[in-house]
Amino acid sequence: MTRIAALRVHVLGLAALKWLGTVAGIVGALLVALNIGGTIVGIGFIFFAVSAAAWVVAGWRMGEPSLVAMHGVFLAINLLGIWRWLAA
Repeated sequence: MTRIAALRVHVLGLAALKWLGTVAGIVGALLVALNIGGTIVGIGFIFFAVSAAAWVVAGWRMGEPSLVAMHGVFLAINLLGIWRWLAA
């Protein structure tokens, strides 16, 4: 693979991660805000967790430690929400 092809793969993969994080965060926010039942809220927290995990990886790949730290904490909080709404 040439350097340009490798760079394209890196950039496209990073863009996909960022869009996954964005869309999953929007869906998670909508489901939690609707508050139409415990299971739906729990699923919202799953979407939030996917979003946070995607942003952790994207932040790591971009060399942004503040983004990694913030979304790492969000991921932990979202796991608590999943446990609270779905597992407890």
